[in-house]
Amino acid sequence: MKVVSNSSPLIGLARVNQLALLQNLYSELYLPAAVWNEVVIQGQGQPGAAAVQGATWIQQSAVKNAPLVLSLSQELGAGEAEAIVLAQELPADLLILDERHAREKARRLRTRVMGVMGVLVEAKGRGLLAAVKPVINDLRDIAGFHSSPQLVAEVLRRAGES
Repeated sequence: MKVVSNSSPLIGLARVNQLALLQNLYSELYLPAAVWNEVVIQGQGQPGAAAVQGATWIQQSAVKNAPLVLSLSQELGAGEAEAIVLAQELPADLLILDERHAREKARRLRTRVMGVMGVLVEAKGRGLLAAVKPVINDLRDIAGFHSSPQLVAEVLRRAGES
């Protein structure tokens, strides 16, 4: 399964010591240069930077369609734009992306998208997490993730924890 990720899911999961969930779920993860730069280079010394850099299951991959990246970059961050384009080019089976506007753009390009909350539900479904609620709380309290109460309630319902 080819999976591409944007920066925020990697950073968030690393901050709450759950980065290994991505490896256990997908075995290989592809990052465009802008995401690698944000997490590893600009994020040097931050949670997840060394783990991402040293992970043999995380591959860097250059995007080729510069005009599409430029077009998407008019409304999205560089990492989001490159992640969407890389997901198109591979083609990826899944794009892990949290920002709502970027997810809408990706879906318009017929890319399957999942946020970090969906990753948690999938991890629980595969027996990799006993419960998603503590991880959601850690993402909020430690990593600074903001999710609406409605989204959290839906995620907990889907995980069988409501």
